[in-house]
Amino acid sequence: MRGLDDGAGEVGDGRTGGDAGAGAGSRGGSPLGAGTKAAGVTAMAGLAALGLFVAACSTGGTGSRDEGAARADATAAAAPTPPAADSGSAKAAERVDPIALLKGDPKIGARVKDDLKPCVADAYPVDTSYGNLTNGTAPDVVVNVMTCGDAVGIGTYVYRKQPGGSAARDSATADGYENVFMAEDAAVYGTIDRGDLIVTKQVYAEDDPVAYPSGEDVITYRWSGNRFTQHDWVHNDYSRAVGEGDGATEQPAPEPSAAG
Repeated sequence: MRGLDDGAGEVGDGRTGGDAGAGAGSRGGSPLGAGTKAAGVTAMAGLAALGLFVAACSTGGTGSRDEGAARADATAAAAPTPPAADSGSAKAAERVDPIALLKGDPKIGARVKDDLKPCVADAYPVDTSYGNLTNGTAPDVVVNVMTCGDAVGIGTYVYRKQPGGSAARDSATADGYENVFMAEDAAVYGTIDRGDLIVTKQVYAEDDPVAYPSGEDVITYRWSGNRFTQHDWVHNDYSRAVGEGDGATEQPAPEPSAAG
């Protein structure tokens, strides 16, 4: 039994003794407990560094993720503001009755009014244009009167909307428009071009047909104060070859043969 006791004691001494325990827990001269403790410290240091990195990204720093998505108010402030529409740049054209304007105009003579008749049914030979010529409160009206057969202009008139007041009503038509320009010439026509009144007058020589004038005068008028003044004048000469045919010479008919 002693041998058994001795063996157990030896075994116990080998596992729990101071020298034996130190030898069993050693790897290459380093204590096993010290290695485990060092690994734990390293892991804790790594977690701490990761926590600092996440905190820096979320609270500001120099990273590209710091700015995040653009704020709605910042985007609205950066976007250019569209310019406000100029309500006075375009005026609604108030349609008028040009025939009523002409017949109610005290400046037009009785002869022109008597000749102002419809060509077919109730269709008058009248062209009407609206635009800004005098910077008035409403668009100005240009009325051109022509002949029915050849559509040749015989009169150009400009009407301007007048404000209220007795003086304005005395010189205006029933619709409140005043005649501020008139040209009653043969082959005359008026148009509006970027705020200017352009009046074209055909020039005829003595033998010119109506369809082929010799030239034209183009006169530009601008509103100054309370009337139109001439600003420019251009004369154009037309080619005399226009309307003269294709130049072919008519050949004489052959004489009948004398044989018989």
